[in-house]
Amino acid sequence: MAMSLPFVDRSSSSLPLQFVSQSKWVGWLKAQSAARRGWIESLGIAGAPGDLVTLPGGDGKAAGAVLVISDKPTLWDFGALATRLPPGIWRFADDTSPVSPTDAAVAIGLGAWRFDRYRSKKGKAGPRLLWPQGADKARATAIIEAVSLARDLITTPSSDMGPAELAAAVQKVGKAHKATVKVIVGDALLKQNYPMVHAVGRASTRAPRLIDLTWGRARDPKVTLVGKGVCFDTGGLDLKPASGMLTMKKDMGGAATVLAVAAMVMAAKLRVRLRLLIPAVENSVSGNAFRPLDVVPTRKGISVEIGNTDAEGRLILCDALHEGATERPTMMVD
Repeated sequence: MAMSLPFVDRSSSSLPLQFVSQSKWVGWLKAQSAARRGWIESLGIAGAPGDLVTLPGGDGKAAGAVLVISDKPTLWDFGALATRLPPGIWRFADDTSPVSPTDAAVAIGLGAWRFDRYRSKKGKAGPRLLWPQGADKARATAIIEAVSLARDLITTPSSDMGPAELAAAVQKVGKAHKATVKVIVGDALLKQNYPMVHAVGRASTRAPRLIDLTWGRARDPKVTLVGKGVCFDTGGLDLKPASGMLTMKKDMGGAATVLAVAAMVMAAKLRVRLRLLIPAVENSVSGNAFRPLDVVPTRKGISVEIGNTDAEGRLILCDALHEGATERPTMMVD
């Protein structure tokens, strides 16, 4: 799903947004007019970090706003602006130091993220902000879009996010950055020696697969990312209780995270030879499910006795990690 950023490049008119640190709040409030001070006090604003005050103008409409930030602010001090400001176009009247304008923009963009795929009524249009002066728009946009993609994938229910859909998400990112994506599906995993990925995923009607993305120049340092893509985990024959399955749509969160990192690496055009490996499966129950005390070979050639079929993540990752290690990358992160 495409993420709509809450920023605009220019506007003929905009409302000022000020930032006041917690320790300076009392002094700032005393310096305001009696009418403005009375308005703020009537709202019960105490000057705690996160407090946001909309300042009225003479016409009764918003004339500006003030955000109270921590004395040692982080980017997250700015995160709620995309949803808490009234509609309109806003500009930063103060700098965000010591937080960089790029990081402040990232926090605002991530604060605007909403998962509304299944809502018939979308939320009302929120405020728009002029890009903070000095912000690296390309960098901020790449981070916001990548993290939002990961959130979308993880939040999507497993009915719409199986191994095939996860592979499609990788292919879409790969196409955008001119990467090469190969996908090994179903019984082809056995022919190409990914026996653990096949064993864990074979019981599902949705075929397991190994997703393999490469990008960058072969002569650059090799960086390999490996992410767990269990699109749903029943626990297998060692079945989870119902309560244990309630969050199992997120068991592919590792895959979503490394895909987001890969997207940021490619957007930044880092001088690396990037490889992304995602074993994608659904750990299901059927007559051909792998069983406790089965002995299953791995890609490395070491056999594993299955102690519990709910320990599936390490099993699929071992095949992918061994494949990643064969290239002797400078760095491998799982």
